[in-house]
Amino acid sequence: MPKVGRVVETSVYSKDLTKSLAFYEDLFGFPRLVMDPRLCALDVNGQSVLLLFQIGASVNPVPTPGGTIPGTDGKGPSHFAFAIDKAELEPWEQHLQQHGIAVESRVHWPLGGDSIYFRDPDGNSVELVTPGCWATY
Repeated sequence: MPKVGRVVETSVYSKDLTKSLAFYEDLFGFPRLVMDPRLCALDVNGQSVLLLFQIGASVNPVPTPGGTIPGTDGKGPSHFAFAIDKAELEPWEQHLQQHGIAVESRVHWPLGGDSIYFRDPDGNSVELVTPGCWATY
């Protein structure tokens, strides 16, 4: 079977793209890669891309010089996780508190990892997770 590597892109859908963009830029310091009326692509530590889509703006296929991007859309809260080092857990909790962001939940995983969960402006569940959550991480 052919192999695949890491996840390159993760997307979330936003009711207010400007508000979501401000949240991720301010909280995480992610630099913009692309910005247009339907989406914003943010660089996640040079390792992956977080795509913020305006709800309803990407339903139709998008032609590009290199080919057509199929349409997509989503509604309702979704979930994704960012990897952090164990030593960064407490600094992240302090950083969230300084930004007025409530930690919704804390989980200590059987393999030794820890997670903290909070919500973005659209209600998406954002997780910061240390190694020991999965056998693969």
